[in-house]
Amino acid sequence: MNARTIVLAALATLFSFGALSQNDSLYVDDEDCGCDLYFIDGIQKTFKDGRFGFKRYDGKILTPNIYIETDRFQNGYCKVWLEVGKCGLIDSTGREVIPCQYEDLDYFSCGLARYLDSNRYGFLDADGNIVIPATFVSASSFYEDLAVVAVNNDRLGSLVFGFIDKKGQMAIPAIYEYAYPFTEGVAVVKAYDRYGFIDHNGKEVLPIKYELLGQMQDGYTFAVLNGEAALIGKNLKPITPFIYEDMQRVSEGMCAVKKDGLWGFVNTRGKTVVKCQYRNANSFCNGLAMVSDGTLFGMINRRGKMVLPMEYGAAGTRSNAYVLRNGLALVEKDGRYGFVNAKGKIVVPLRYTNAYPFSEGLAAVRDGVWWGYIDTTGKMVIPAKYESASYFDNGRAEVVLNGVIHNIDKTGKCVKNCKKLR
Repeated sequence: MNARTIVLAALATLFSFGALSQNDSLYVDDEDCGCDLYFIDGIQKTFKDGRFGFKRYDGKILTPNIYIETDRFQNGYCKVWLEVGKCGLIDSTGREVIPCQYEDLDYFSCGLARYLDSNRYGFLDADGNIVIPATFVSASSFYEDLAVVAVNNDRLGSLVFGFIDKKGQMAIPAIYEYAYPFTEGVAVVKAYDRYGFIDHNGKEVLPIKYELLGQMQDGYTFAVLNGEAALIGKNLKPITPFIYEDMQRVSEGMCAVKKDGLWGFVNTRGKTVVKCQYRNANSFCNGLAMVSDGTLFGMINRRGKMVLPMEYGAAGTRSNAYVLRNGLALVEKDGRYGFVNAKGKIVVPLRYTNAYPFSEGLAAVRDGVWWGYIDTTGKMVIPAKYESASYFDNGRAEVVLNGVIHNIDKTGKCVKNCKKLR
């Protein structure tokens, strides 16, 4: 995630109410399958007669199919819509924790859930009681026991931003053009079109003078001054000079930086570990980072050594991450998919027409037009006979055979919806 993307992502965090993403999750919608294939925390969304419900992987019905839309379960809760403008929250037993009576709401954070009513924002407790009435033009969820809120400034004729505590009292005055939630003890605020950091007391701890400033994450962030970016450390001091065109978040002690149109890496001491030589680069994950010359892709280790030659493509949406799952990374070349290990050695030959990353020791692969499953040695352990297939989750996967969706276990045995196959 680069510097400008980080700022935009923070904007989305502050104001959006849609379904929360499964960060770094395998379980994303797939264009190859028109069915909902995934169990989250052992719970699956079901669909019947235009309505959604939930069941457990053992088949127990948690809620009947009564909702017009739902999110997926996250940390034991799920947003549900009974009708348009009637949003609520259920728990993992199917109990309606917050009644479906709000225009929208968010998940619990610091014990409170943000809700929307009559186009204003307020907060509910875990029992669904209103703790802070819906009086704010906009609001973030609570982070570090403070929430960003926006109120009208009648004198200026515009919105101003500040912070409230969990009682709804203004803890930091609404004097900013913009503000972001607290992370690691500091919050980004904007004044006079410049950014800086304040602490929980509202004290300015990093001058409000930067053109861009990222939220603190794992003790590091970035700042942009006079069009040039630098890495900022835990002491809020620059680690690198302000010389970079762009940079990504620190990951595994490394930060991807861009200079003269090319990407390289510096460590958290500001030392250049990999000189800027690549057209594209991803953050490090499991000791490896994907790099590209703009057309082909490879992987380097933390010393900058090329462990996977830069000769692979990214024709499929699942191949361009090049991230290790169960010790293997999915790669693609000339429309064929296979797997390599952390040393860049090909473990599963590039022979499949499509594939997913590994999950629970198995990977779905398409051999010609049919899907099956291989183990981490490349052995086909579930025959390729399905029209589509999902990842494994909680020991179950969904597959389609003769147009019928059913569940299989990790031996390939049908365990759900089996009668329709007879």
